[in-house]
Amino acid sequence: MRDQRRPHSPDSGDLPLELSSFVGRSAELTDLAEALGSARLVTVTGAGGVGKSRLAARAASRCAPGDGAWLVELEPVRDPEFLDYAVVEALGLTDHTTRPPRETLLDCLGRRELLLILDGFEHLADAGAELVTDLLRRVPGLQVLAVGRRPLGIAGERLLALAPLAEDEAVELFVERAAQHGLTVPDDSDVRQLCRRLDGIPLAIELAAGRLRMLSPGQLLERLDDRFRLLTGGGPDGPARHRTLRTAVGWSHELCTPEERLLWARLSVFAGRFDLEAVEYVCGGQGLHSEDVFDVLSELLAQSVIAREETGAGVRYRMLDTIRAYGADWLAATGDAARLRRRHRDWYLGLTTWCELEWFSPRQGEVAARVETELPNLRHALEYCLSEPDEAHLGHHLAGSLWFYWVGCGRLSEGRHWLEQAVALDSGHERSRLKALWVLGYVAILQGDSVPALRALLECWEEAESAADPTAVAYAEHRMGCQALVSDDMERAETLLRSALARYQEIGELNSNVLMGRIELAMTRAFRGDLPDAVRLCEDVRQVCDDHGERWARSYALYVLAYAAWADGDLSGARTLLTECLGNAHSFRDLLGSVLAVELLALVTGAEGDAAEAAVLQGAAAGMWPSVGLPLFGSASFNAPHELCETAARERLGDERYEECVRQGGALGREEAVHRALGRRHPEGLPAPRGSARPVGPASDMREPAASPTRKGGETTG
Repeated sequence: MRDQRRPHSPDSGDLPLELSSFVGRSAELTDLAEALGSARLVTVTGAGGVGKSRLAARAASRCAPGDGAWLVELEPVRDPEFLDYAVVEALGLTDHTTRPPRETLLDCLGRRELLLILDGFEHLADAGAELVTDLLRRVPGLQVLAVGRRPLGIAGERLLALAPLAEDEAVELFVERAAQHGLTVPDDSDVRQLCRRLDGIPLAIELAAGRLRMLSPGQLLERLDDRFRLLTGGGPDGPARHRTLRTAVGWSHELCTPEERLLWARLSVFAGRFDLEAVEYVCGGQGLHSEDVFDVLSELLAQSVIAREETGAGVRYRMLDTIRAYGADWLAATGDAARLRRRHRDWYLGLTTWCELEWFSPRQGEVAARVETELPNLRHALEYCLSEPDEAHLGHHLAGSLWFYWVGCGRLSEGRHWLEQAVALDSGHERSRLKALWVLGYVAILQGDSVPALRALLECWEEAESAADPTAVAYAEHRMGCQALVSDDMERAETLLRSALARYQEIGELNSNVLMGRIELAMTRAFRGDLPDAVRLCEDVRQVCDDHGERWARSYALYVLAYAAWADGDLSGARTLLTECLGNAHSFRDLLGSVLAVELLALVTGAEGDAAEAAVLQGAAAGMWPSVGLPLFGSASFNAPHELCETAARERLGDERYEECVRQGGALGREEAVHRALGRRHPEGLPAPRGSARPVGPASDMREPAASPTRKGGETTG
């Protein structure tokens, strides 16, 4: 699948295949390929650790249809409500509108021919069955390859039950994994007996190979006998391979030192990937010194209990689902699960606060990549805050502090979901709820949903006035001015924005939001005919952004400056400004900023004399708007340049040719549209997408996360 559906981070390509480690399975691979050739839904079932995911990845690499194969990893998704969001995210989609993610999926898939791999769906089986049924019914070119421990139970489902490895293949895997640990293991009787006793389950074999640094195959056999008698899993009616796998995992667990077992259990509190600093903070203490965490984690990595991954935000670690589930059982048995969830919440609350502060800095790109990588754990922390009676105020703070991510990085829909849940809770901590209210209003404005936006902002303003909270009053007033701007009430917009900016000045607030207020005021001045004042305001903003290394708000200032340059006849200057504007917006995955820039580039292109290309760009923008909201906010002011461009293009091309060019542009995906608008450059010429920034290194202010620090400039007091 191409264009806007291309995943945007190095660790989430079409299929993160590690096929070099694939051993055996030739017969099963042939069977699966044949099944994919004759059925629209194929489900690979089997015990955890039996190799289902690797087999599916290998088959998909061979059998993918024209638009590719796309992997959706569902293990980190705890709530069935987020199943659709997970698929949207895996496809690399951005949608700012109020429409449900299911509609976004259907609109994206359309008439495409692709293979969707749903890996690890068993804990979401009912929701997964409903989603797959709907997608297959409404998307004729779609195939689904489901991977889990049970069938989906859908009519027409083709099942492939994956058995453990045959003995020769199991031995081959054991020898290969031993070699990865730097050890040479002969194909002898001990190795073969060990592989038989492990039932040929790849996960169990890999765990055994991880112990070869300490024990020989013969010693492993002796200890395996003891652990099989001691540890059994599953009920007597369950499949033998399930009991064997649990025994194998339990046996590996028993071979760990007490510190390793303790860390294993505590690591189960993380969702998805985690980094060393998070582990040291969350899991250290009470029997495991923080200074020892690194060494213990290294041992778990060496034993294949965890895996190491490179991400856009640096090195991360991850546990397989089976291993995490085993650790979670032990954590629950220790009675320490509640404390670990609180520690987990504290870390990610502190991380979010740090990221919010650093958003107004040269590290904006790194912050975006960091939050993207940490999203499963941030969701986990939000779920905890919004489900525990005494945690609601922290849920308000967490959902509100992520405003920069919801607004600036293409996550309006998900942000609104969390914000609406948060503001529905009465925490008794008014300041944190006020922040969530104005952020909710901001998100709803950008989605074009004016009534809920005004309701949230008025509630925020009234309660802030009552509580004598000048910061919340300023933000509520600012966002009401923004709503007036997109509603063409320029007089009211200017009054509210000037008042809000004066309040910001009085309380000493300066950050990306404040700069956006100045840009929005500049827009009102431009729409009221005072372009010199608009230019002055935006030049000031550009200077402040340059001083602080801020790129997100700067892109909107460049948009206004480009509009003024066009109006002044400086087409070359306007194009230069818009090229930088679009490049920055695209790098943050800010779809609103991107589509506004494409619209204005169409006008500039037409003024340069290329009416056909201007019409193509208008068509490209028209194709992007449905994922943003109401085109040009339904505003006559924002729409005027579009109408001017269309009128001129129609006059030069004629209606038939104009419509043909618009259709050509509308067929472009988002990535292709951006490439086209930037001058038909190759994708390599684009700024790196979100998620590919250099890693955020350990920072001293991140080691002890605080629940609600305040610092002017970071917008934590709103």
